[in-house]
Amino acid sequence: MSDYKLEICANSVVSCLEAQKGGAYRVELCAAIPEGGTTPSYGEIALARELLQIKLHVIIRPRGGDFLYSDLEHRIMLKEIEMARRLGADGIVIGCLTANGEIDLPRNRELMDAAQGMSVTFHRAFDMCRDPYESLERVIELGCDRILTSGQQSKAEQGISLLRELVKRAGERIIIMPGSGVNAQNIASLAQTTGAREFHLSARELTESGMIYRNPNVKMGGETIVIDEYAVPVTCANKVRQTINALHRISE
Repeated sequence: MSDYKLEICANSVVSCLEAQKGGAYRVELCAAIPEGGTTPSYGEIALARELLQIKLHVIIRPRGGDFLYSDLEHRIMLKEIEMARRLGADGIVIGCLTANGEIDLPRNRELMDAAQGMSVTFHRAFDMCRDPYESLERVIELGCDRILTSGQQSKAEQGISLLRELVKRAGERIIIMPGSGVNAQNIASLAQTTGAREFHLSARELTESGMIYRNPNVKMGGETIVIDEYAVPVTCANKVRQTINALHRISE
């Protein structure tokens, strides 16, 4: 696959194993995917590390919503980084912003220091920044290894023009990793038009619940976020493999 790398956004240890089976280079382990991803549990990280041979990155995000964090939330993130590091994660995924939509340098520096040499990805908080080019320079200044971004659009396909410019401006200083809506059908086009070499996707499909008795009157997630509680989204190894094959064909 030349030097292309696929990172799979994994919502469980099962998804991590499917990503590995499909040939992914790395997983980003997250909980609460409908909220954009939050820090997974101790047990989830520990078992993923025990069972994976590929790279394991862990998102450090104490809640859904915006990326403006309180002092207490910042302390939580420092503890979460310590946990991930002790459990043997290869990297973390972070992102703190100021109220004005700029990169919060002091907060992110503290998180970087806590990582103690682990690989660090700046996540899609970048897509909420006021000025993507100024923010690119600030993330580089922090020393992050890569930026996960959809080009400040809902889907990477819609953000191609910005993604291409970010890749160009970044050069060899930082990796620009397109994510959101990336799949086997569009990854070759995204690679050719943006020049990116790393890509982030979920490759999930719904797996039917094994529950026989089902109560239709109760929802565990309330009414704000609608979740099908009798279907489990899981990364599919075949989808991962198909996406890798799509990248293979670029070099043929």
